[in-house]
Amino acid sequence: MTETSKPRSKNLLAKSIVIAALGLFGAKTLLFTTVAVGTVGVRFSSASGVVERDLSPGFRTEVVGLHKVQLLPSSYFFLNYEDAAQFTIRTKDNNTVRVDVSIPYRIKVGEAWQITEAGNQILDGAGVFRFERFADRAATDVLNSTLSKLSSEDFYDTTRRLEVAEEALGVLNEKLSEYHLEADAILIRRANFRAEYEVQLRQIQLNEQNKLLDNAKSAVANEQQRLDTYEQQTQALVAASEQNWARKIANLDRAYQVGSLDINEFGPGAARRALDALTGDGRTALAQQTAEILGRTPEEISDAHLLGIKNIQAETKEYYDRTQAEAEGIKARLLAEASSEVAQVQAAFESRLNGLLNSKAGRAYVAYEAAANVKFDESLTFQSDDGIPSVLRLRDFAEQFMGK
Repeated sequence: MTETSKPRSKNLLAKSIVIAALGLFGAKTLLFTTVAVGTVGVRFSSASGVVERDLSPGFRTEVVGLHKVQLLPSSYFFLNYEDAAQFTIRTKDNNTVRVDVSIPYRIKVGEAWQITEAGNQILDGAGVFRFERFADRAATDVLNSTLSKLSSEDFYDTTRRLEVAEEALGVLNEKLSEYHLEADAILIRRANFRAEYEVQLRQIQLNEQNKLLDNAKSAVANEQQRLDTYEQQTQALVAASEQNWARKIANLDRAYQVGSLDINEFGPGAARRALDALTGDGRTALAQQTAEILGRTPEEISDAHLLGIKNIQAETKEYYDRTQAEAEGIKARLLAEASSEVAQVQAAFESRLNGLLNSKAGRAYVAYEAAANVKFDESLTFQSDDGIPSVLRLRDFAEQFMGK
């Protein structure tokens, strides 16, 4: 490719792009249209008339000279009757009331083409669709016919007012369905009576509020009474349960403490004798009764359960006291016998000792022991003819002690 051919190819490419863009723009302009969000499209064909299908938002076919797509709002319209446009209603009790009302409505889904087919999509000089005027006329007729069923007090009774509004909404939708419209609600925002009647209504409202207050107080009193009754019943059940448990505890304590035996005599061993006197059937029946009280099986019931702790303690104490008394008696007897034997031995020993001491040898022994235990003064003067101090002659002393 030469240098002169390169600019030619670039120009050709640029021309192609421009032609393609112009072609696409022309095709879009000549063949397509846009249905914006919040609107619904209705296609009219020169050959077949209105196409029986609504067009949702997006690009839609519209051939110039053959098709025409008309757009209608898919959002809600509002009929507002307020301020100077308020409704003036004659109530059931022949009173005049001015009412502020709002009614949101819209084109039924999938039926916009029927509005176009009937020619009700045309705008008047004020920019209002023809179906809007039909909706206004239908709403006026319905409101005049249904709201007049309300009395003056009904306008302040929320329940009654909503009932009539719901009834009016049903009648209105029946009328609007002829124009392929549907209302979402009838909102009664405010109701104004004549000034002189407003004073009376305020008193009526006050009376109604007082009546509601009295009913609420009565309901509270009834609930309080029901609560008090429930509390009293609960306390009675608690007291009955406490008594029942106290009785069960007393029965258990009695069963564990004194057993299940019916005895006519008292004293240690009486319960044991009564138990030994029971026959097989009587013992079985008593074991079954005790098992029911103690919550055990009859096989688990032993003599200890039938006798009870106190009876076993009494038997134990009686046995202890009796055994202790017998042991004390045996001890006293053995001590007496031992003392007697010791006294006899002591007497024999002393008699024998006295006999021995009364003999010559015994008297000599005693005299000798006595002489040996004589204490003399520490400084003595010895005067003796034979040259031997008299204190050294123990034999002489002993013989003197012996009486010789």
